[in-house]
Amino acid sequence: MRTNWKHYILALAIAVGMGGGAIRAIAAPYDDQAPDYSKNKTYQQGTRDGKDDKAHNKDHSKKKQFKKDEDQKAYEAGYQKGRGN
Repeated sequence: MRTNWKHYILALAIAVGMGGGAIRAIAAPYDDQAPDYSKNKTYQQGTRDGKDDKAHNKDHSKKKQFKKDEDQKAYEAGYQKGRGN
């Protein structure tokens, strides 16, 4: 009896493709989960600064430094949102 290898190779390729797609689909919701800073005061300040810089065609001139790393991240996220990036 002769084995048709093309069918096995095709079936293997489909199985691998489906498995890879399933892994990406499962991992996708966890890729870009940024914290919700919308009520954070430093985020709001960053948003205002970003909008102001964009309106006046300035660069990131208001490089503020915060003691807490979380505040710095919130400010930068707000600034980027305000700039429209």
